[in-house]
Amino acid sequence: MTETFEPKILAICCNWCSYAGADLAGVSRMQYPPNVRIVRVMCSGRVRPEIVVKALTNDIDGVLVLGCHIGDCHYLTGNHRTAKRMALLEKLLDHVGVDSKRLKIDWISASEGEKFSKTIAEFTDSIRKLGPINGGSHGRTG
Repeated sequence: MTETFEPKILAICCNWCSYAGADLAGVSRMQYPPNVRIVRVMCSGRVRPEIVVKALTNDIDGVLVLGCHIGDCHYLTGNHRTAKRMALLEKLLDHVGVDSKRLKIDWISASEGEKFSKTIAEFTDSIRKLGPINGGSHGRTG
């Protein structure tokens, strides 16, 4: 019997752009892996590094932080804050022994449903190759 690891993915999406892109992907019936759980925040700038760390230490295999394109933030500079915070967090994750590839930051507008579904699929594949974050067997099906 072959077992396949199915990662648990958390996507934190800004309300104004990336969440709307996710909605467009859904209403357009675009396919993407079902192992992603989407959390909507008003702005990607509200995503504190502690939230990402807490997710990764609670059996979430990968975290996507998705916001508005740089220059298009509803709150003007929220995505600039996100870019700075997440770049530092990637370095910290590597320093403490968590592969920084488990965190991905991207910019997706409300009209980019196709990009949303592609981003989810590619990230899920990359996390699947890394394996479970805790080395355990959660998410395995057989």
